[in-house]
This record gives sequence, structure tokens and C-alpha cells, in this order.
Amino acid sequence: MNIVLFGAIGNIGKVILQEALDRGHHVTAIVRDPAKVTTKHANLKVTQGDILAPSSYEGALAGAEAAIASVNDPNPDNVPKQAEVLLETLAKAGVRRFAWVGGAGSLEVAPGKRVIDDAHFPAAWKPSAMGMVRALEVFRASTADIDWTFVSPAALIEPGERTGVFRVGGDQLLVDAEGNSRISQADYAIGLLDRIEKGDAPRKRITLAY
Repeated sequence: MNIVLFGAIGNIGKVILQEALDRGHHVTAIVRDPAKVTTKHANLKVTQGDILAPSSYEGALAGAEAAIASVNDPNPDNVPKQAEVLLETLAKAGVRRFAWVGGAGSLEVAPGKRVIDDAHFPAAWKPSAMGMVRALEVFRASTADIDWTFVSPAALIEPGERTGVFRVGGDQLLVDAEGNSRISQADYAIGLLDRIEKGDAPRKRITLAY
């Protein structure tokens, strides 16, 4: 597939990029600073662009079958704006599938209670988590003609083994037998690329965890 990837230099974005290339996909990485993309591959093209300035990357969307966004913006207020701009711009360009690297804060731990609502949720994480909560609201309200999937990770996502063994859930936080919610970045990338390839979770939020 021809895939456009926004955010290829972030911790998760880099892993998604490598997974996509390893699967044989052709990837166009759209980043603010192309010099920061250190991956070299025959199927990789790097283009300078800013999500909030569609004119900077609209040309790179020609022929793209899918897009992935791994947003890491220091201003959480920009995150829902980026979601809105991408939904509209990608749909206009005829991109059929779109996967968004979401957060775990909006996942439910009980009826009417989200991860972010827990009294022990770190205050320092709340602004960025709320940015993702608002982004999910943008996706759910969108009428853009594109099959998006909002992919929330487990509560803990970090570097680790690529096992290929994990669960796919919906709006509820997934925990293991010990009550832990976690997944490696490598396995998260597998789950996200699986959705891009299969197109089996259109216009849904899903979550990935062990």
C-alpha cells in the first residue's frame, strides 16, 4: 500500500514507520524537519510539511491509499485541530483509510468513568490526555468521507518485545490477570498496521493491550 505517515520521528511514529516498511509498504513521511528522519529505505520518501498547513503536503497525498498520524504536539490545544484538519484534507484527497495514534485517557474503567477521571491520574499528564480526549470527540462528530480508526494503546506503552500476541478491544481499558494494562510499542504498531491493511475497524475507536 501507499501510506502517508505524519509524525514519523516520534517514539511511536518511528516504530510504526519501521513496521510499515518491513511489511513492504511504500511510505511518505511528512514531518516538519526532514533532517530528523534517520531511517533510510528504498520505499521511504520524506516530505516537509505541517499538519495545520495542508497546502504544505497536499501534493504528497496523491495516490495514497491510507494515512497514519502519530501526533506529538507540545500544545495540546493543537491536537483536536490537527484531527479536524487531517480528516477534511485526507478525505478531500481521496485517501480511504486513516489511523490515528490515540491516548488511553478516554478509555472507560467503569460505566461513566474514564482513565483520566481517576483521582490518581498524574496531573502532569492531564493536558496532553485531554487533547486526545478532544481529538476523539472530533473523530466521532466528523462527517468526513474517510474510514478512520482511533487506536488507543494500553495504559502503559513502552519499548519492548515484538510478540504479535495481544488483544484488540473497544472503548474499555484492557487489563491482564494481574490488573495491569500494557503493550509494547512494537506490538502496538502491529495492531495499528493490521487495521490499516484489513480496514476492519472503520469509524471506530479501538484499543490494543496484552
